[in-house]
Amino acid sequence: MTKPPDDDDPTGPALPPAPGRWTDLDRPPLNAVGLRRGLVRDGGLWRQIDVVQRTGSTNSDLVARAEKGTADEGSVLVAEEQTAARGRLDRQWTAPARSGLFFSVLLRPVEVPVARWGWLPLLTGVAVATGLSRTAGIDTALKWPNDLLVTVGGEERKAAGILAERAGDGGVVIGVGVNVSLRADELPVPTAGSLALAGAVTTDRDPLLRGVLRSLEDWYGRWRTAGGDPAASGLQETYTAGCATLGRAVRAELPGDRVLVGEAVAVDGDGRLVLATEEGVQEPVGAGDIVHVRPVVP
Repeated sequence: MTKPPDDDDPTGPALPPAPGRWTDLDRPPLNAVGLRRGLVRDGGLWRQIDVVQRTGSTNSDLVARAEKGTADEGSVLVAEEQTAARGRLDRQWTAPARSGLFFSVLLRPVEVPVARWGWLPLLTGVAVATGLSRTAGIDTALKWPNDLLVTVGGEERKAAGILAERAGDGGVVIGVGVNVSLRADELPVPTAGSLALAGAVTTDRDPLLRGVLRSLEDWYGRWRTAGGDPAASGLQETYTAGCATLGRAVRAELPGDRVLVGEAVAVDGDGRLVLATEEGVQEPVGAGDIVHVRPVVP
């Protein structure tokens, strides 16, 4: 077993703690020692868990460590606060310190053909949704390809996002940001939500993070054992069952300023969203920004 580093000596670049970081008693710090004790074990996926008080981006930090060869598969980097977090399409992502789960993991799925690595963000979405539903006691849904939705006041709101980046030749760093205790006046945009606003039974981030990482270990193990086959691992069926995008009219804003409108009818074997257009053509979308135009018809 890898010896956990001391709490006072986290690896990876980090900024000094923000002033007054102990003032919000509703947002206690994560227990790094407890997280390691509960998650790092012989034969398990998670080998090292570092918690830093403040950094620019856990994804950027862990990618840099992976490319330098100073991080192994199963490394987890968690930040209490991020100052330069990024979402898809380089969108900025901000949240108050200790108001959510902000972490990245390093995976090296060497047994899986690279062509199937595109399933990793969707796999992470399933794992996050499963872990949070079990631990927080709330209903969740997935918005293709990388958002987690919760219901606040009868409306769907985005409560989590996922960003996957290649790290060298054989690694993938997956970053996850979850709004846990954000209050209504702290939401960055009206379409955002949080576990607290969705009625979570707990906003204690320690069990929430443990639940998500255990779920991710489970799903990643199934997928890797199946050689990345989304059908054999059960991933494709589970993702499809929990995907709120299917059955809706959507607008896909694609690279090259192309826009495609149609009904989302399937997620194919490559993890692409299949749209049925008005012209009677079924077109797979592998990358782009998806906007839900209307809800599912009962």
